[in-house]
Amino acid sequence: RSLRSLEHNVSALNASISEIKETNAGFLTRKATIEQRISDSEDKLLKAESSITRLNAKISKPCARLDDQENRARRNNLQILGFPEGAEQNNPIKFLEEVLPQLLCLPDNLDLDTEWAHHSLGPRPTAGQRPCPFIIKLLHFPIKELVLKKARDSKSLEWEGNKILIFPDISKDLQEKRKLFQPVKKLLRAKEIKYSLFYPAVLKIMWKGETKAF
Repeated sequence: RSLRSLEHNVSALNASISEIKETNAGFLTRKATIEQRISDSEDKLLKAESSITRLNAKISKPCARLDDQENRARRNNLQILGFPEGAEQNNPIKFLEEVLPQLLCLPDNLDLDTEWAHHSLGPRPTAGQRPCPFIIKLLHFPIKELVLKKARDSKSLEWEGNKILIFPDISKDLQEKRKLFQPVKKLLRAKEIKYSLFYPAVLKIMWKGETKAF
């Protein structure tokens, strides 16, 4: 009986081992399948990333050209912030051509030659909200540059208790590029080092008789 019992136990053990081997073989097969799928997915992802990189490179060039064209079209434009809503009394050109020369101390015989002027697009601000800026286009680039220089030299402009700010009217992308220079410009002003920001986003620093561009 003991021998038969032992043989029975050995047979049962062998059956269990065979079952474990079959289970393990199935597991290994599934594992290999999963690993292959993961590998295939990674290959597809790499190809997709490569395609996206190439597409971005193709798109970036025409986008840059469009942005450049947009900014060149705005070459003579200015953004003017701070005038209260309705101050222009439905005639922004007349209002700005009367106020700006006085505000900026422009030469008496200077004609701004404004082509058009209007509030920026957007909903009319409610009471207490910041008024919409004016967008103004001058016919002559040198006059636009003179207005900007006078605004910079004045440091602080005020009209009837309202702080007035004057900026070039440029695209959002170019604004973001120029913002990167803000910490440097702040440091240069603190050290009283002369600098200028040129189109599109070139910072020129004048130091010890030399000019360096960044």
